[in-house]
Amino acid sequence: MATPEQVAALCWRKKKSGIEILLITSRETRRWVIPKGWPMPGLKNYNAARREAFEEAGVEGHVRRKPIGTYRYHKRGGGSPTAIAVTVYSLEVKQQRRSWPEMKERKRAWFTALEAQHLVQEAELKRLFRRIEKRQRV
Repeated sequence: MATPEQVAALCWRKKKSGIEILLITSRETRRWVIPKGWPMPGLKNYNAARREAFEEAGVEGHVRRKPIGTYRYHKRGGGSPTAIAVTVYSLEVKQQRRSWPEMKERKRAWFTALEAQHLVQEAELKRLFRRIEKRQRV
């Protein structure tokens, strides 16, 4: 059986001090994560990632069509954890809404790439943030 796949948006902005990454809390475990979800019929994967960023984090911006990386995590719930492969797209945040669909279910906060590395649990996502921190670009 093939590994289920999701799409995610690595939401970022450039500040004088460097790149900042937007993290949100997951609904069930309240862990820090990036916006992600299942591919959507009728939408290219990068546009599905853009929609997840709006629904889960209330941000809009420019999304790149080419993925910037992948990571895996284990989705909890409904019995044993399921391994999920996530394709990550870069989204440069241009606008942050005051209200958005999941605002009552999640927190959102900006972090440096170094801070974000320490907050997420997935090793491959930490490596992606480390690469961004070294280059100071997404």
